[in-house]
Amino acid sequence: MKILVTGAAGYIGSHTCRLLTETGCQVVGYDNLSRGHQIAFERATGGGTFVQGDLLDTKLLQKTLKEESVEAVVHFAAFALVGESVEYPQRYHRNNVEGSASLLRAMHEAGVQRLVVSSTTAIYGQPEKMPICEDTPPAPINPYGQSKLDVEHLLQKACERDGLGFVALRYFNAAGAAPDGMLGEDHDPETHLIPIVFQVALGQLQKIHIFGDDYSTPDGTCVRDYVHVNDLADAHLKALNILKPGQRIQLNLGSGVGTSVLEIIEHVRQVTGHDIPAEIAARRSGDPPWLIADNSLAKKTLGWTPEYSSLDSILTSAWRWHQRHPQGYETT
Repeated sequence: MKILVTGAAGYIGSHTCRLLTETGCQVVGYDNLSRGHQIAFERATGGGTFVQGDLLDTKLLQKTLKEESVEAVVHFAAFALVGESVEYPQRYHRNNVEGSASLLRAMHEAGVQRLVVSSTTAIYGQPEKMPICEDTPPAPINPYGQSKLDVEHLLQKACERDGLGFVALRYFNAAGAAPDGMLGEDHDPETHLIPIVFQVALGQLQKIHIFGDDYSTPDGTCVRDYVHVNDLADAHLKALNILKPGQRIQLNLGSGVGTSVLEIIEHVRQVTGHDIPAEIAARRSGDPPWLIADNSLAKKTLGWTPEYSSLDSILTSAWRWHQRHPQGYETT
């Protein structure tokens, strides 16, 4: 199968490109490199076909799809920082929603009718019932979550109008790195808890700030569902293998296990052997106390099992990456 991967130089995109390549797929990477790393794509594919381009460049997308005889698309390219989305909502609408609309136009013109797209748990907002099922009513509380919900609406319309087949995979907290330490998480700025705690272990930060310790959770800190990036990649491969034109599938991807901020910090201390100084700070606006996936539908639909998503596997693989690449992909 020949697959176009948008956002191929990003964190989850590069890990997915690696798995697709290892399983015999031909990957065409598409990324504007505003936040991705071309070296990640090159490591993932061994130097596969790469096109530097923007999602809003519909003509280039259409040309790439046709010239490369693409059969399906995996769509990762999006801005994904909640705080930034609050500050720049129009930027998020333009890149995430209008960019996805551009991709759908290009796919329609090129006759490509299968799409697997990264969505997010942020579409659910702050649901009271845990774990979160796919029929939980969407209620995003920030422009990032709203933009991803808007994309899902675009997909539904394209399915009804044009016969597009799509799988929207709603991630919980992506974490971890390739077990061999060759691919990992490298964001600027870094906003995810696990890489930040490792930055403290490496002496790059003095301490970790815990935003609130008075939530209605066992230890007072927020609880999240962490899923290994390799398990996310596997779900995309499985989705491609079952997807047919005209199908509409929406699935939660999480481990089904909740881990608190304090538990993460303590486990990092054990994995690294380093003291991790921590300081309690004020709550951040809009942080739900709990976010845990009901992943039973993904297991049933895809035959998917999160094999790498134990906390030990996530943290051990991530620590290997950060030790070998303390400056991310810029490490020589």
